[in-house]
Amino acid sequence: MGNLIWSIIIGIAAGFIAGKIMKGSGFGLLLNLVVGLVGGLLGGWIFTLLGIGVNGTVGTLVMSTVGAVALLWIISLFKKKE
Repeated sequence: MGNLIWSIIIGIAAGFIAGKIMKGSGFGLLLNLVVGLVGGLLGGWIFTLLGIGVNGTVGTLVMSTVGAVALLWIISLFKKKE
């Protein structure tokens, strides 16, 4: 249960940071969580492909943030330009 709560906290933080990097603002608690959690999975996959291992909370946060930024970048490729 403790790991799940910690994953949620890291997911929210990663989603918020990625939102700041990509758009200049966060998306709200729920969407930050979704972006951060999916970004954590994507970041884990990217880091595995590159042979990069992470340790600890800071490493996990960095990995999740990189994945969340990549996710937001991929989504931006499919969004219509205004």
